[in-house]
Order: sequence, then C-alpha cells, then structure tokens
Amino acid sequence: MELVRKNIIECNQGAVRAVRYNVDGSYCLSCGSDKKIKLWNPYSGLLLKTYGGHAGEVMDAAGSCDSGFIVSVSADKSVIYWDVTTGLPVRRLRGHAGTVKCVKFNEDSSVAVSGSTDNTVMCWDVRTRKLEPIQTMREAKDCVTSLVVTEHKIIAASLDGSIRQYDLRAGELTCDTVGVPITHVVQTTDGQCLLAACLDGTIRLIDTDSGELLSEYRGHQTEDYHIECAVIKSDSQIISGSAEGCAVIWDLVEGSEVRRMYMGSGGVVHSLAPHPTGSDIMFARRRHVELWGVPSEEDGDEAEVIME
Repeated sequence: MELVRKNIIECNQGAVRAVRYNVDGSYCLSCGSDKKIKLWNPYSGLLLKTYGGHAGEVMDAAGSCDSGFIVSVSADKSVIYWDVTTGLPVRRLRGHAGTVKCVKFNEDSSVAVSGSTDNTVMCWDVRTRKLEPIQTMREAKDCVTSLVVTEHKIIAASLDGSIRQYDLRAGELTCDTVGVPITHVVQTTDGQCLLAACLDGTIRLIDTDSGELLSEYRGHQTEDYHIECAVIKSDSQIISGSAEGCAVIWDLVEGSEVRRMYMGSGGVVHSLAPHPTGSDIMFARRRHVELWGVPSEEDGDEAEVIME
C-alpha cells in the first residue's frame, strides 16, 4: 500500500529541528529553532499548546508514558521537564557543558536520559527535586547524537563511530565500533537489532547482542546532515530522510530500495517519527511538518501521492 501526504503543518517556529509522536500517537511535538516546543493534533493541524522557556534552539523532545509531561533539550545546554496541561516548566536541569542533542524517558517516565555535544550521557530523576544528574556516562569520545532507552539498557550513539550499550541490571558496558560517525540509532521492535544512520550515507543493521553487521542500506543523501531513520511495518521495512527532499524506504531483509516519497522542491528531510501503533509517519522539513500515511476513505481526492 502506498503512503500519501495527508497533512502539512506550517509550524511558524523557524526551522523545525525534530518531530515526535506522544506515546499513543494522538498528538505530536515539533521542536523549533525559535526556542519553543509546540504540541499539535497532527490530523487536524490544530495547535494545542506552545512551550517557551529555553534560551536556545530546541533540539529534541519526548512525551511521558501518561502524556502528562514533556522533556525537552536545547542548545542552551539545559533539560526542561514540562507540565503538558499548564505549559509551565516543572524542572530546569543544568549539568551539560554543551548543546544537548537528544533525550528519552525510561519506561515509567521517572528518569530522563540526555546526550550532549559535551560527550556525556546524563540520567535525571524528574520525579524528585534533585537537580543534579543521578548518573553520568563519560565514555564517548565525541558528541552523543542519539539514544535508545529500554527497560534495563541505555544505548548511546556517538560521532566517535561507536554504539555503547549500558546494561543497568548487569552493570556492564558493551561498545560496538562502526568506525564512521553515527548520527541516529533506533532499535527494532523485537529488540534484536539496532539501526545506525551514519555520516557516510550508509544505514547499518547491527545485531544488538553480538555487534555483528547484518546488512547495509544506501541510496539516500546525507551531506553532513544528521538525518534520522526508523523501522516500520512490523520490522519489515526501513525508512530514512534524505538531503534531496525525500524519504527512502528499503526492504529490511533484502536490502533493496522499495520506494521514494518526494516532498516537493528541496529541503532536507532530516527528522521523522513513525506512529507508535499505526502506519502514519511524520516528517520534518524546513519550517513545516508533514503527515504521510495510508489513505482513508475520508481523504478522498485531497490526499497526494508523490512516488518514484
């Protein structure tokens, strides 16, 4: 089934740095270069709330497991924990010495995990008034670009070309070296593989336990941009943004390109977010966010298919 463009949201917040779904996919967050986070209904394009409090560009954000809180990170070196309803900061957490690039909640959203250009990963207890990190990992030799947080693991990708897995139950660190700067990492739904987007224009599929390289995917353009990737369709396909204004989909097993989704003239498609349970995908490009998905009957003739 082909995906079609279902909606375009003009975010009016400068360049959109990241787009993220909340836990059930009913809302989405956009992070802007205007130092604000915006909460949207992605289907109607309705702006529900604006969160302003950072002193620099917002680089990433995540919603809590009950959708009651948001955590965001910024070029101002801070992590902010927000109350979704009031729109006010509950905690401002400072400890990083550089731009904070990525953030994730743990499973019960009691801990926020952040990665920074200061080469550290920090864990913050957001339920208490403690303002210092409860744990700091300093093993990376370059910027920490992306995080995966599971029940008992923190997985951090870095521009030093390594993926570090911190096993919190066993108290062990495993380091898999790819040898090329890694800009984004995600885990397959079954937890058995990691997908690493690298600056050499290759996405690598890596066995989580052994670190073995299983497959490589090429065809998109990176051009030094930090371009995100994801696993879709029940771990059967891989999708990535591209510097040429499109998204590319590959078959996970075959490694062959399935299709390209063109999103108009120019603009790097750098951030994307697959719906947590459905088939819709959000993309960030330039100053707006696009919603693509399987056409429904209500879409009628308005939905737009742009494929190669």
